[in-house]
Amino acid sequence: MRRPELPINQKYALTIREAANYYSIGMKRLRQMAEEHLGDFAIFNGNKYLIIRERFEEFLSQTSAL
Repeated sequence: MRRPELPINQKYALTIREAANYYSIGMKRLRQMAEEHLGDFAIFNGNKYLIIRERFEEFLSQTSAL
């Protein structure tokens, strides 16, 4: 039995694919940003990067260019 899916805006961490769709940023660019900011707004879990949504939104509001 599967758990019901949470809406993306309520999740703590997003996969690269989810974040790319939600923020309209390319997957390659998001993966590159996750590698550069590991520990700031990204974590590496197993074999994939996860974007911590609230921290990433703070990062986006403070940056002027991606």
